[in-house]
Amino acid sequence: MARIGVLGFLHETNTFAPDVTGLDRFEEADAWPGLTEGDAIIEATRDMNLAVSGFIAAMRAAGHEIVPLLWCSANPSGPVADAAFEAIAARIETRLRGQALDGLFLDLHGSMVTQSLDDAEGELLRRLRGVTGPALPYVAALDFHAIVTQAMVDRTQAMVAYRSYPHVDMAETGQRAARMMQRLLAGETFFAAWRKLDFLVSMPWQCTLDGEPAGVLMAAAGALETDDCPEVQFIPGFPLSDTPESGPSVLAYARNLEQADQAVRTLAAEVEARRRSFTGRLYAPGEALDALAHRRPGRYILADTQDNPGGGGSGDTTGTLRALLDRGIGQACVAVLCDAAFAREAHTLGVGARIDRPLGGRGFPGEEPVPGPFEILSLGDGRFVGTGPFYLGCRMDLGSMVRVRRDGVDILISSRKQQAADQAMFRHLGADPRDYRILVLKSSVHFRADFAALADGILMVKAPGANTADLHDLTFRRLRPGVEIL
Repeated sequence: MARIGVLGFLHETNTFAPDVTGLDRFEEADAWPGLTEGDAIIEATRDMNLAVSGFIAAMRAAGHEIVPLLWCSANPSGPVADAAFEAIAARIETRLRGQALDGLFLDLHGSMVTQSLDDAEGELLRRLRGVTGPALPYVAALDFHAIVTQAMVDRTQAMVAYRSYPHVDMAETGQRAARMMQRLLAGETFFAAWRKLDFLVSMPWQCTLDGEPAGVLMAAAGALETDDCPEVQFIPGFPLSDTPESGPSVLAYARNLEQADQAVRTLAAEVEARRRSFTGRLYAPGEALDALAHRRPGRYILADTQDNPGGGGSGDTTGTLRALLDRGIGQACVAVLCDAAFAREAHTLGVGARIDRPLGGRGFPGEEPVPGPFEILSLGDGRFVGTGPFYLGCRMDLGSMVRVRRDGVDILISSRKQQAADQAMFRHLGADPRDYRILVLKSSVHFRADFAALADGILMVKAPGANTADLHDLTFRRLRPGVEIL
């Protein structure tokens, strides 16, 4: 039986977002647990679709002892405050120091940027290696949008990334990491090969459910895997990170370097052959509604992708909501808009009352609130369990929530931002997404896991927000030369 340390420190950093991510954002719960230390990690993450959950369950089933250290995450947002990174890293080092371990599992995102660090994961790994030495087996789980760096490759024995977007395989990725850890504990050695690709792919076009290109590439990666080459991965990266290392990667681990190199060459060629396929149509809010007027009756989803909290959006922009109200379109629902002060006042007034407070429009430059009055339809405490494939088992804590209506449009409001990727968010407020003709969901791709089957069509909407969908709208200043913006 081996003693395996477990830790997690996750943040997807949108360097174009206007906010700075402080320690409080890691400490508070949202869809996932707040900062947790020691044995409490096991219960806090049990049965969730998280890499740490899958790893712990698999290693315990194999008879190994788990030594939980610290686990935390914060919603995607602007650069992590240096003080927050230093505080959390120091707490991890303190818990790690003096432990007699046979291996260390790290649940990381892979695209964390701080005010001073472009590669926060690489720096964290450097510090931890200073505590444990270079020989201790490190296996890391990475997000689908990780930005792989040489420092990360050099300071781990293996890294495994999610293979799906929506990320329905996070717990499964933890199980893959457990398999790699057990092979390392048995004395096997794996050689890494990897390649950085010189282009950026916008988030909406990275979806693996659509077949070409991302789904086909994930299948191609899997087809290259063998017992001697157990991990071959295409990792599309996070395009809203303006750093020299940004871009997709191909990564492989094999028993000899030649096998790993061959797998990387083969898969990289497959990716390059599909470079021009990473594209799609974006609609302005009014264009999207006009397009729906010419489609057959049914239920349609407008993905409010640029205000997706899962990519750094504030979750409170009002562009698509305004378009619905301006056109007098009813039987629609906007979810989930974040406005803590509005939710507090609604809870004070109660169901059935009218609230005349302006809603949203404060978290992104140039946005304005939508004026009232609104009818209060239902209230919730924001605590419920995710039931969809992405948020499965997550014990959410979104603060006070309220459902209101204005001019035939329902709006689901939370106190903590979270992308609309689970039908449980509707049910918590007594709503059923099937009752609406139009669903405006503040999400880019994750919503598809639980909502796509309800829709007769999905349109990507380009309303204001920090999660920029057309990368040509941004000014990148720090990318390495030669990177193409798709």
